[in-house]
Amino acid sequence: MAPKAKPSPKAHPKTARTWSADVMKRSNALDLEEGVFTKKSAKLVAESLKRSAMQSRRRKGTPFQSAMSMLNFHINRAGKSLSPPQKSRLEQAKDELRRLFGRTSMKNGKPSGKRASDNGGRRRTN
Repeated sequence: MAPKAKPSPKAHPKTARTWSADVMKRSNALDLEEGVFTKKSAKLVAESLKRSAMQSRRRKGTPFQSAMSMLNFHINRAGKSLSPPQKSRLEQAKDELRRLFGRTSMKNGKPSGKRASDNGGRRRTN
């Protein structure tokens, strides 16, 4: 018996594809400020996300992880509907978040802000 073909995304009603909007509105990790991702500057977006993450008591990870995850979720789910200036501003907000939380970027060979002993969960092979 041949396997069934997957239905195309267009086969689903539009309401079935808006689950990501519900995640943004009803996230169990962060209570986001209204319009956080439409703020005029990357710094304002990052500051708002940091405030939300620091105030949340329901998050599972660190405030940095929660804020960065929500920002990445928004960028990934918005996809092609983001204009180039919006996407650029949100990508800049990632670097701003790292700065606000005292982390460094991996750009230009700089360290990521992780401890020197952090080997990604792998055992040492000395």
